[in-house]
Amino acid sequence: HMPEGFTKALADRLNGISQLTVVEAEDGMKLENGHGYIAPGHSHIIVSKMGLKRMIMLSKKGKVSGHQPSVDVLFESVANVYGKKAIGIIMTGMGKDGSQSIKLMKDAGAHTIAQSEVSCCVFGMPNAAIKLGAIDEILSLEAIALKLKNLIRNQK
Repeated sequence: HMPEGFTKALADRLNGISQLTVVEAEDGMKLENGHGYIAPGHSHIIVSKMGLKRMIMLSKKGKVSGHQPSVDVLFESVANVYGKKAIGIIMTGMGKDGSQSIKLMKDAGAHTIAQSEVSCCVFGMPNAAIKLGAIDEILSLEAIALKLKNLIRNQK
């Protein structure tokens, strides 16, 4: 939940240290393998399907679950577009936003992961998702990275 003005700097920083190409998302941007997308501080990201393409749509429809951008908007769209091919990860954060929508992902067949309490700064969001029964695995931050690599490798 970063404010406008900080998200571009975050994307640039992550791009400099990651093996992925990380960018601040733009409306109409095509989703590409090997890329990470940061929601601009003023907009929700909605993943949509246009023929065989997967696209990013930005929405300024207002706060959802108290936030803009909201992980709930993103996760719900991912559940609808990717279903069982998706991987949902909920990490450190206050509140319970993301818990209902990661449950939608799990119900659609996605593999879901929550960050472990000992590796979180704030366990609110992961804990809410765990209590809801929305999580397949609870892993440390380091283990999440390894698991994600393995899951992606096995999907190819």
